[in-house]
Amino acid sequence: MAIPRNAAPKLALQMAQTQPLRIVIMGVSGAGKTTLGRALALELGVLFRDGDDLHMAANIEKMRQGIALQDADRWNWLELVANSLRRDAPVIIACSALKGPYRDLIRAGAGGPVVFVHLDGTPDTITQRLAQRKHKFMPPDMLASQFADLMRPSPQEALIVPITLNVKAQVAMVKEHLSA
Repeated sequence: MAIPRNAAPKLALQMAQTQPLRIVIMGVSGAGKTTLGRALALELGVLFRDGDDLHMAANIEKMRQGIALQDADRWNWLELVANSLRRDAPVIIACSALKGPYRDLIRAGAGGPVVFVHLDGTPDTITQRLAQRKHKFMPPDMLASQFADLMRPSPQEALIVPITLNVKAQVAMVKEHLSA
């Protein structure tokens, strides 16, 4: 059963208590999705999957060349994310899930309730982070296109976690949310 975008996270959490856990750590590139996802998966003892590993070769090549992905480029990738949530639960997946319709597609295909955790930060803070790392295919100059595409989820749709918190505090915040 898909949970509507505007449904309270509490409903998704109540349903998740009777079904395997499905969490999507979302946000723009450089927000810390993989870092939080790995730490949370280790803490909860569940599988972590990086959504970047599910991208098609053509999409990866576009991003390497600094070409922003369009909606048409993302639909198949998002279906793979939803398939993994359905097949691999309990699982935590790092996935940008930038737009509401993307999250709707993930929810519809996940096979159960999905808890979205949005890592929220300012373009300045994330630009500083990106300057300190080298991503395998996402160049820092594409951050502007990610913020342009981002439809920030409401607190009714996702747990909003500030990227300014350290990872331990982020994990604690998500665990508190899951146990509420």
